[in-house]
Amino acid sequence: MKVRRNVSFFLAVALLASPLVAIASAKPNSSRIEKHAAPLSVSPIRSFDKRGEEAGDRFGTLRFRGGITMSSSDAAFGGYSGLEISADGARIMAVSDAGTWLAADLIYKDNRLIAAHRAEIGPILALGSRPLVREQDRDAEAVRLLSGDLEQGTMLIGFERNERIGLFQLNKGELGAPTRYLRPPVRLQRNKGIEAVGVIRQGARNGTVIAFAERTLDSNGHHRGWFWKGDKARPVALTNVGGFDVTDVAADPEGGEVYVLERRFRWSEGVRMRIRRLESKQLKTGAVLSGETLIEADFAFEIDNMEGLAVHRDAANRTVLTLISDDNFNPFLQRTILLQFEVVP
Repeated sequence: MKVRRNVSFFLAVALLASPLVAIASAKPNSSRIEKHAAPLSVSPIRSFDKRGEEAGDRFGTLRFRGGITMSSSDAAFGGYSGLEISADGARIMAVSDAGTWLAADLIYKDNRLIAAHRAEIGPILALGSRPLVREQDRDAEAVRLLSGDLEQGTMLIGFERNERIGLFQLNKGELGAPTRYLRPPVRLQRNKGIEAVGVIRQGARNGTVIAFAERTLDSNGHHRGWFWKGDKARPVALTNVGGFDVTDVAADPEGGEVYVLERRFRWSEGVRMRIRRLESKQLKTGAVLSGETLIEADFAFEIDNMEGLAVHRDAANRTVLTLISDDNFNPFLQRTILLQFEVVP
């Protein structure tokens, strides 16, 4: 059973890397979608290690706090590449590279994630509340709260192909139209553009937007990134360690640390994921950031194409990381999974 599942996953990633992706991935046309309730089928992930619960819940500097696999009969469900979570961990909002958003409530038992329900799906809009007609304009890869909360606030959404970061309004939990865009100061490589967007919450850079390209490297081989305070972008870089791609970045709402989610695929090893932590004192214009690796995992663990990362504090003030995977609209070969980890001091 395990072998069959691994083979299916490698076939899925092969499709991602090939011209057949357009055939294999039936992305919905979000310009024709309106906000609606979506049915969810959810099953718990009790152990991060596929050997089972006897393997324990401690992995590097992280402690596993449960996870779920989500699926839906709704054709608009899937492709989730960016994730945000409410301050109390009770609600999530994810964005899809098909140009849609998903909101859902999370259910916990004994501080472990066990389910999700009350899901809604809606379209990401263009300026003036117009639909995003062109497919290259819908490629949303990151989402982050700039201010407010998931009920009433301002959201940042990063787009990879037509590279830009939009400032969107949230009203009663529904994502409205953007008011303006931030744009990187340089042209990025095709399909290797903005993938990760975060907002620094503490220190001298409180309120500063930080973003990284997925796989566009500078002349020194580092991942390109930028700080925005207002409309002006200033450069920052992240070391390229082991050929991983950057898939998301999120800041601790109280501690000031920044967490970076990365992913790598090799035919010889399959898919891997890694999380690095950057200390707040490192976050300076022009800096080359490296950070500390908290966890690195391969397909011996319950991972998929991990692309979204969010951070919140629980009732005991513990830092909790939540991750989501992009199934590339291949639900028979890949999964939409949600994982949670506690950062162990």
